[in-house]
Amino acid sequence: MFKKFLPTLIALFSLINVSNAQFNLAHEIGITFGPLAFQSDYGERHDIETNAGNAGFGVGLVHYINFSSRANYGNYFNDHFKVRTELSYNSTSFRHFGKWVEEGSTSLGKQQLRAMRGSSKMVNLGFQGEFHLVKIHDFENTIGAFGPYASLGVLYSFYDAQATSTLGPLGTSATTIPKYLTPSDGRPNGFSNESKGVLSVVAGFGTRYKLTTMSDLLVDMRFQYFSSDWVDGLNPNKQIYKENKANDWMVWFNIGYIQYLEF
Repeated sequence: MFKKFLPTLIALFSLINVSNAQFNLAHEIGITFGPLAFQSDYGERHDIETNAGNAGFGVGLVHYINFSSRANYGNYFNDHFKVRTELSYNSTSFRHFGKWVEEGSTSLGKQQLRAMRGSSKMVNLGFQGEFHLVKIHDFENTIGAFGPYASLGVLYSFYDAQATSTLGPLGTSATTIPKYLTPSDGRPNGFSNESKGVLSVVAGFGTRYKLTTMSDLLVDMRFQYFSSDWVDGLNPNKQIYKENKANDWMVWFNIGYIQYLEF
């Protein structure tokens, strides 16, 4: 999985070195981690048990280009914007929850839904622009200050999705309900065990806390919407099953530690 990103990483760090040499920029690095809620085709829409059950965890490495160095502060862009580069990994396990799998029924369909299992592991690489409400240079010079921000960007994700059943291999009427046996979006079934790349739009908000002169803590929440509905391994035919309305998406809560390389 990581081999696919190696050429991009090399190009990225080369670009950072060139930018540092040609422009008076400051750099920051950090680590983030936290839980995520994956909104997938498993479970019932708007169901609390589904949202809590189909949760995962992620960790990321981040790099910031800070334009508000000592020589650069003074104009609006430099005082309020940063560019964030991210390499992150997350993993989520899936099951069906809600009224369609309630215990007590012995129908084959409910047994098949209860037996289904899924997982999605992915690596994300991309960029986000951050707009900081408080002047960045003012925040950097105030220990104990909060620096709220909003972000918007694009990520490329390489995902590995798996769909299985405790009743046996999916793909037969004995293990799989018709909804997932119907061809969908170029696949022979409404499920797919696949490893592919996908683009996503990410938007979020959060705040930094000035811990020391050279370090910050951060807390943020972000929304990531994928350009595909196969990231979780399920995608019932949208022409037939109208309840399948949206592509996969997730909400990720992060905490992190940021270290300034220059000030």
